[in-house]
Amino acid sequence: MTSQVSSPSAEQHILGEQRKPAKETKRLDRVIIRFAGDSGDGMQLTGDRFTSETASFGNDLSTLPNFPAEIRAPAGTLPGVSSFQLHFADHDILTPGDAPNVLVAMNPAALKANIDDLPRGAEIIVNTDEFTKRAMTKVGYPASPLEDGSLAAYAVHPVPLTTLTVEALKDFDLSRKEAERSKNMFALGLLSWLYHRPTEGTEAFLKKKFAKKPQVAEANVAAFRAGWNFGETTEDFAVSYEIAPASAAFPTGTYRNISGNLALSYGLVAASKQADLPLFLGSYPITPASDILHELSKHKNFGVRTFQAEDEIAGIGAALGAAFGGSLAVTTTSGPGVALKSETIGLAVSLELPLLVIDIQRGGPSTGLPTKTEQADLLQAMYGRNGEAPVPIVAPSTPADCFDAALEAARIALTYRTPVFLLSDGYLANGSEPWRIPDLDDLPDLRVQFATAPNHDGEFWPYLRDPETLARPWAVPGTPGLEHRIGGIEKQDGTGNISYDPANHDLMVRTRQAKIDGVRVPDLTVDDPSGEAKTLVIGWGSTYGPITAAVRRIRGSGGRIAQAHLRHLNPFPRNLGEVLGRYDKVVVPEMNLGQLAHLLRAKYLVDARSYTQVTGLPFKAEQLADAIQEESADV
Repeated sequence: MTSQVSSPSAEQHILGEQRKPAKETKRLDRVIIRFAGDSGDGMQLTGDRFTSETASFGNDLSTLPNFPAEIRAPAGTLPGVSSFQLHFADHDILTPGDAPNVLVAMNPAALKANIDDLPRGAEIIVNTDEFTKRAMTKVGYPASPLEDGSLAAYAVHPVPLTTLTVEALKDFDLSRKEAERSKNMFALGLLSWLYHRPTEGTEAFLKKKFAKKPQVAEANVAAFRAGWNFGETTEDFAVSYEIAPASAAFPTGTYRNISGNLALSYGLVAASKQADLPLFLGSYPITPASDILHELSKHKNFGVRTFQAEDEIAGIGAALGAAFGGSLAVTTTSGPGVALKSETIGLAVSLELPLLVIDIQRGGPSTGLPTKTEQADLLQAMYGRNGEAPVPIVAPSTPADCFDAALEAARIALTYRTPVFLLSDGYLANGSEPWRIPDLDDLPDLRVQFATAPNHDGEFWPYLRDPETLARPWAVPGTPGLEHRIGGIEKQDGTGNISYDPANHDLMVRTRQAKIDGVRVPDLTVDDPSGEAKTLVIGWGSTYGPITAAVRRIRGSGGRIAQAHLRHLNPFPRNLGEVLGRYDKVVVPEMNLGQLAHLLRAKYLVDARSYTQVTGLPFKAEQLADAIQEESADV
């Protein structure tokens, strides 16, 4: 039911002059909020600030930023809508939520692009100033949805955000256009009041962000405070909400909010320190991986060197050279960049040098959907090189897990002298959640021994292998007596000399495969509380949250279902075949057309059933729960 803005003047609302009796406060266990507007309306910044304050308050949370690929999409159009969804709760949660309880729509395009996702009864806060005839016509509204009854199923709060913001900033020496830019801070202040979020952190952030423009900083703070006061004084918001900290969800420790790309960056720095090796990143900017380059470039004090190359091939070439020189070498990219890097990855397989190839997957093929998520590079990582060129593959399951996945990928690369793929994706990269900062004493020891002396009758043989790992010695260039030949042509076993001998090539191909097959990875653990489930749901990567939430729903309604999630995709855990054989049905949800299911069917001859989507968005828990129950119905 549409409600009206209260009668006192805008100025009274802004200044908080008209004090009312204390408003009702309701306690909720969780809420899902989505901020939506033009890509120039600052929705990502607004969502990020609300998230930071929510994290500092102690709620568990999960976020889903969603924005256009264009730097500045056409204003007021559906393709130009940018949104940020935040799910926060007083208990453990796993996903950004299926459907928003609250939508903040800054214009008609934002409303139209998101209205279908809202459940009946959801609250909509709309910026009425933007609902002009021209703006509504641009997105296909023949009449105002605020007046034609089409929003009767929702609790609509019409708020003239632009007008109120300009009024709040009338004493600042700003043009109207400059003042209007702060309307996102007004909206943030209003939502901060509505959900009892802390305000000090946001005010400090704004003062720091605009430190070189004090007037802009103060204007944004004023708009933020005005939004808070508007919520406090207007009769349109008669109730505010409290969501208690999620104390029981977190083990004792120090936490911070972290995105997947930031966690990956910190994991790489930690790996270099644990290995006692300098970290080198050779990269070319590409969405959604560029944030890792940006972040690592800030950490020269930890011995990190970053190189922004002229293209993808140069980036990985420099990284492989750094690996030859004794660094922990990394290259970051997305699917299109992996295609360009494939020959150099093959060279790294042949040279048997440690190299981390971090693929932040996005929608494809080709340029595809740069800012949307997908996990369709698994087969590319597994097979996308000429010849037999096997590489280990590791996949994090949550934004915070990206830290541990980076350490694990480094362990494998350094121990087995091999390139390693780390497959994250846009959902993990840009999403965030609370992360428990680890104790340094709990991090793995990744130190390696470089070759320092000849190893075969007074000579140095670069392919004389460790009998346990099959890794070859790592000799830093310039070490006296350890000169050796490198290059892409096949090597002779032991000596490393160029060889065209058929039997030697067969031996080297099989040895490189055996090395990867022999990588030690933990056994797969299965979550099967009843011990009587007949259906196993198995996934990898970022599907962990939606799958786990779906499984919880099924169990909550009395269903018996087992769940397992793969971190290691090459080699698979040694007990995977045995695990799959326990269940009558195996369901594999993936954000591709069934790539893991294809591998499981081929290797283990099980009837792995795919449930897939390639919409550029993560699965919804309810959608998955329905699909899993349908697959399990006849078991």
